[in-house]
Amino acid sequence: MEISYQAILDLASQHGLIRPRDLNERGLPTVALTRLVRQGRLQRVGRGLYAIPNRLVSENSALAEVARKHPQAIICLLSALRLRELTTQSPFEVWVAIPNKARAPKMDYPPLRVVRFSGAALTEGIEEDIIDGVPVRVTNVARTVADCFKFRNKIGLDVALEALQDAWRAKRVGMDELWRYATICRVANVMRPYMESLP
Repeated sequence: MEISYQAILDLASQHGLIRPRDLNERGLPTVALTRLVRQGRLQRVGRGLYAIPNRLVSENSALAEVARKHPQAIICLLSALRLRELTTQSPFEVWVAIPNKARAPKMDYPPLRVVRFSGAALTEGIEEDIIDGVPVRVTNVARTVADCFKFRNKIGLDVALEALQDAWRAKRVGMDELWRYATICRVANVMRPYMESLP
């Protein structure tokens, strides 16, 4: 049985966070997770999420936990702004985008704020970042700015304007790229006056 324990520990080291499903896919016994936690060789970091104890975690570890538990979710809006260092806001919820008809993901912690996308809005402008060893799907800078205008009633127009101005000032977006995502997100008319006033 020690062989499968080591395989599980290796998997946890390699992926940062593991789920019982990860063990099932490799034919490893999920009951071993409980034993490894009892022995102090693994740590339960959330419901159905396990990691090596004392692993190095970043300030964005909550995003890694969400991505490991719900790999199809896309980190967006305030959480993407924070990750991209384009806001002074520090959201206590993790903002995630899911397909229109998908079942909303649930987690005890961190709390999730779910928005729904469809079509090109679900597939365009998505990048994969590695956070604490976990692949995390996140909207890119220009797409995040456009999303902020699309969801300005939820997050506030001031946040959307701050994101646009900060991204532009830091030369993290170009006008063509902004216009492309403004069109995809159907907020081109809303964003046009603000984009035209950029220095």
